Amino acid sequence: MKTTISSLITILFSLMLITACEEKSKITENTDLVINEIDPRKFDSVKAASYGADDYGMKKYVMAFLKRGPNKSVDSIKKGELQRAHMQNIGRLANEGKLVLAGPFFGDGELRGIYIFDVDNIEEAEALTNSDPSIQAGVLSMELKEWYGSAALMALNDIHYSVSKNDVIESE
Repeated sequence: MKTTISSLITILFSLMLITACEEKSKITENTDLVINEIDPRKFDSVKAASYGADDYGMKKYVMAFLKRGPNKSVDSIKKGELQRAHMQNIGRLANEGKLVLAGPFFGDGELRGIYIFDVDNIEEAEALTNSDPSIQAGVLSMELKEWYGSAALMALNDIHYSVSKNDVIESE
């Protein structure tokens, strides 16, 4: 009798193990299907067109290198005012969809930061650059270069707002 009960337990345990393995296999197959259906690497023609992507997912931008300008005689109060106006201008250009990315470099070197503009040519980027109060005051200067980069940068501003608690422009 003990042997029969022991054999039954062994058989039941084996059946449970086989069933669990079959279910795991089904789960894995279903998971693979779901993963393939939402694979972010899958080409999205609507998104590509809305971002202005070419066949490689790239597009032309104009990159601006912000450098220390020729006017070094600005007092600290005026520098603060210019910095606030500079940040407001950045916000305006981003809201207009012309400025895709902006940010300062660490340290106190000649190279102060970058802008990446979504414009057709250097002349348009120069006009936008000249709207910056820090450029107008000579505190900053810019060097402009055409640049070929991922069209996905166009999604950056929307993504940025979803990960930032504070608005850098308002906190200045």
